[in-house]
Amino acid sequence: MRRIFLWMARNSFLRKHVPNLWFARRAVRRFMPGERLEDALAAAETFAPFGVTAYFTRLGENLTDLAEADAIAAHYLDALDQIKARGMDGEISVKLTQLGLDLDAEATRLHVGALAKRARELGLGTMWIDMEGSDYTETTVALYESLKPSHPNLGLCLQAYLRRTAADVARLLPLTPAIRLVKGAYDEPAEVAYRSGAEVDAGFVAQAMAILSGGGMLGLGTHDVKLIEQIGAAAAAAGIGRERYEVEMLYGIRADELKRLARAGYRARVLIAYGEFWYPWYLRRLAERPANVTFVLRQLLPW
Repeated sequence: MRRIFLWMARNSFLRKHVPNLWFARRAVRRFMPGERLEDALAAAETFAPFGVTAYFTRLGENLTDLAEADAIAAHYLDALDQIKARGMDGEISVKLTQLGLDLDAEATRLHVGALAKRARELGLGTMWIDMEGSDYTETTVALYESLKPSHPNLGLCLQAYLRRTAADVARLLPLTPAIRLVKGAYDEPAEVAYRSGAEVDAGFVAQAMAILSGGGMLGLGTHDVKLIEQIGAAAAAAGIGRERYEVEMLYGIRADELKRLARAGYRARVLIAYGEFWYPWYLRRLAERPANVTFVLRQLLPW
């Protein structure tokens, strides 16, 4: 089923037509509160009383016009200002292809630097670079590697299922990186990525501990509570405090567990996505967690 969802995410016909279907638009509301930044900010404020902070991402990728990338960068600069104006502990996470990577790598680099600079000036913590498919991994890691020395508040997402990730962690540790570790949600071939859940989980734990042991900051981007608690126990045994890592979960998935972990003393953050171009992102979320299909099927019913 996972591979079917990932195929659907790539299919151009479905990408064009499915977002117009009423039940699809209703179903996606499980994972995003709305298409506007204002919707995302309002949703984040509902988590604050539970000690859960937020970070935000505007959906979209692989732009074909550099002017669109400039507009996205301007949008994120405004988003940072709005987060600060609301007094929120909020961060942003950006995709490089949404900032023009396919069109002009240097322009993308300048956009990322400008966003990191503004976030740091506003005191808003980490400015995250998201990770995309494996075709972009080396370019993304290299860009982060080049910008991190001058922008210490930059963070990078890495995918545990990629075979290269352990080497990428070792490569970045001299920079004292902030790394958000996720399992991975793209349909990668076996020569690039581990295919079994057991291998991915083992890699996730090993890479998380390598980041912490090497002095990096860690974002645990997973809904697998057993893995989170396993890593938390291993970190405690190694004398690593919870200020060095945080739990990060998607809006609409296991919110009760995220709040419970916050009550238990973990740093907790919710990822809130928004924007019109949600279809491929949404299908990848279903592929990550097929149990959500039950929810989607309920949207087909008239009541």
